[in-house]
Amino acid sequence: MWAQEYDVDAKALQQLRNIAALPWVHGVRVMPDVHLGKGATVGSVIAMNQAVSPAAVGVDIGCGMEGVLTSLTASDLPDDLSAIRSRIEAAVPVGFRAHEDQVGVRRLGLDPRPWDKLWGEFTSLHDGVQDRERKAKQQMGSLGGGNHFIEVCLDDEDRVWLMLHSGSRNIGKELAERHMRIARDLPHNADLPDRDLAVFLSGTPEMDAYRRDLTWAQEYAARNRAVMLALVMEAVRGSFEVDVRFEQPISCHHNYVAEEHIHGLNLLVTRKGAIRAGRGDLGLIPGSMGTGSYVVRGLGSERSFYSASHGAGRRMSRNEAKRRFTVDDLVAQTTGVESRKDAGVIDEIPAAYKDIDSVIAAQSDLVEVVAHLKQVICVKG
Repeated sequence: MWAQEYDVDAKALQQLRNIAALPWVHGVRVMPDVHLGKGATVGSVIAMNQAVSPAAVGVDIGCGMEGVLTSLTASDLPDDLSAIRSRIEAAVPVGFRAHEDQVGVRRLGLDPRPWDKLWGEFTSLHDGVQDRERKAKQQMGSLGGGNHFIEVCLDDEDRVWLMLHSGSRNIGKELAERHMRIARDLPHNADLPDRDLAVFLSGTPEMDAYRRDLTWAQEYAARNRAVMLALVMEAVRGSFEVDVRFEQPISCHHNYVAEEHIHGLNLLVTRKGAIRAGRGDLGLIPGSMGTGSYVVRGLGSERSFYSASHGAGRRMSRNEAKRRFTVDDLVAQTTGVESRKDAGVIDEIPAAYKDIDSVIAAQSDLVEVVAHLKQVICVKG
């Protein structure tokens, strides 16, 4: 564990014990942002031998981060950032909204071939989602709600970064929930301590079907973020008279499965609320909408299964945050950030999250800090 046990909810600890007791589990690694999830704990890395649990991935398959350094500096930004925020919100649908038509990736300067391949594979997905293709295409390049966001940030050298957090939208959720229901009814899962921990076993048609759909949804999530980033870059470029240039983007999943070689074994590693932190891997670890984020580089710790946290992690549920805080609290805690400041985002108030600086400090043996970012614009769903 990279979390202090006294700082982990009792229910989350029991959830971790339930996971570790599964006969297929090689090991569990607990990140400092750990908190209770459905079936499997958010902020956990689970290495399994010839098995995988859909709950250890989560319903937002492939959720993750994208970030890019721009040529802009703080001095280039106007005093009033509301126009830039409005331009971003006009370019990227948020919440339950989607694009009216599929975004043309060629117009954004993106190679269309990966997207053509993705859509060509849609007919191979679970029969239950075959009527969702149009919706999936319209949602490609959209943010969603909850803790998903788009931000304009400044690093400690006053350089401007763009950063966003999103996943596989409704199609990933649809696929995940269908496979979770299938797994729960398999005979080998009959006596589990928590039915949500049901697993698929290698060599079975159920596992093959899940891995196929999982791989597709992970790719959808990555492509969704790529389209969004291109739209945000276009919106930002159009907000300035100076030429705006962009470095190579940083991209990382934090809800996904990968085949990895650990302790001399080929294992299926699920990261639910965790990023890969192999030596040299670049990653993004966000805090809340008022506290900032970190760009990190992995140190390659085999002890952590080459992993690090995915963010600050919640310290309280969304309902508790709504009960405890007011709009006035939200306004005070997001001072200096151009963002929504209404009752609809109180559950995302900074105080509902753990302290991001403490989370980073707790994993100094897993990652090194490349840059510290502080948001000046935050777009929420």
